Amino acid sequence: MTSPVDTSVKYFTSQMSGAPALSGTAGSMIALLDACLKDGFDLKTLGSLTVAGGVATAAYTGDHAALPDAVVLISGVTGGPTGWAGMNGEQRVIGKPNANAVTFVTSLPDGAYTGTITMKMAPLGWLKPFSFANGGAYRSADPASFGMFLRVDDAAPTFARVIGYESMSDATTGVGPFPSAAQIAGGGYWPKSANATATAVAWTLVGDTRAFYLFVAVHSSSSSTWSSGWVRGFGDMLPLRPGGDPYACMLNYSNESNSMSMYEGGIDGHTGTALARSASPRDFTGLGSAVRQWVYNYTGASAPMSGADPTLGQFPSKIDGTLKLSRKYLTADGNHPRADIPGLYHQPQTLAFDTFKHLDTAPGTDALAGRTLMALQTGNPNTNTQPNSTNSGCLWVDRTGPWR
Repeated sequence: MTSPVDTSVKYFTSQMSGAPALSGTAGSMIALLDACLKDGFDLKTLGSLTVAGGVATAAYTGDHAALPDAVVLISGVTGGPTGWAGMNGEQRVIGKPNANAVTFVTSLPDGAYTGTITMKMAPLGWLKPFSFANGGAYRSADPASFGMFLRVDDAAPTFARVIGYESMSDATTGVGPFPSAAQIAGGGYWPKSANATATAVAWTLVGDTRAFYLFVAVHSSSSSTWSSGWVRGFGDMLPLRPGGDPYACMLNYSNESNSMSMYEGGIDGHTGTALARSASPRDFTGLGSAVRQWVYNYTGASAPMSGADPTLGQFPSKIDGTLKLSRKYLTADGNHPRADIPGLYHQPQTLAFDTFKHLDTAPGTDALAGRTLMALQTGNPNTNTQPNSTNSGCLWVDRTGPWR
């Protein structure tokens, strides 16, 4: 790692310059996943790269997608002060002094670094072993990963079909599917847009080398003010079993093919009936086949939507004025946590929307001190209306990490 700070967690949003567009068209989800998981995006050649007092400034012409806390990939440095080669690699942005430059911390010497230097948004570092028309299969490249595959079929306009596999031998053949065909034939659904058009929707993807979460505001294709959405995701959780749990991989999905109804059982929670909409390849014993599970938080069940959950009263707390957060976990029976969900935090307080909007940030405290938390504006079924404190909340994600 070339950066003196951890770069394992990365975030991407449709608000970034040059970000891939997600829309109600076939293949748009695959383009987004390719860009964020394995390729990166918004490649630019730098005009200069200089270091002064432990801060590097990368300057370029035009705008760039990089925002504070985002991770960029620097390539092409071939000369400069002693240790110049260490500048190539991932760097976490600390500031954007103007539209034509970003800054990041470094332990390398002061001076001007030379070469044909490029910068792009660094991908999560995942692999795509298999591809097919409007689809593909992805897996973590991290040696510590449980090694599960995510197959995404993006042929439909308003949704993608998703299935996890323990292993795959080609684009259509896999072993150990989760969810199984008996649980939902053809796999679960991830939303793209409420409309089968090329109008772009708002999205945010946050992840690390072993898991990622995707927020989509499906109704933003009808109105930019309809900014609330839902969160789905895939990857390795944090097992709680002392002896290990190599099957604690989660695929969270919807059972609904209608993109406007895909709120049920989301990672963010929702106002409604608690539903098991997460699957793992086996249970914690390592036996059997795919199991369906709930996403709960440590202050209550799965149903209340984060940021609109009255368990601990209103935000801010009338006692100490604080923001209350709870970790989230997977459970197969509602009573026994199997694995914690990395990087995400439930807000068991109401009125979140009155203070926090989508992508707003808050500093972490206590165990999260030094982290930056970012709000994802979640909504109940009524995301095709103006967001307010009764139909919208927020799920918090640690956008700086590390998660593990």
